[in-house]
Amino acid sequence: MAWYLVEITYVQEKMPEVRPRHREFLGKLAEEGRVAVAGPLGDGSGGITLYQADDEADLKATIDQDPYLLEGVIAERTIREFKPVIGAWVPQES
Repeated sequence: MAWYLVEITYVQEKMPEVRPRHREFLGKLAEEGRVAVAGPLGDGSGGITLYQADDEADLKATIDQDPYLLEGVIAERTIREFKPVIGAWVPQES
């Protein structure tokens, strides 16, 4: 499994109506252990989510089902692989 940092920029006028469905979508992924943390940026312009997926193709197949994407809330999306080495969430190597 790999980690991916996904950042989105909102189409502001569409976001409030779709937000409950988006959060339900992310909540299910969090229950499955595929979302470590997610939330909006402090300035309200977009959000960041840290996902775990088999590979980038698996991640894209998953996040392409996000109501934000399906309902036109995402103006821009970036996906970057992330390789955590230090922190409370990082498994300790033996």
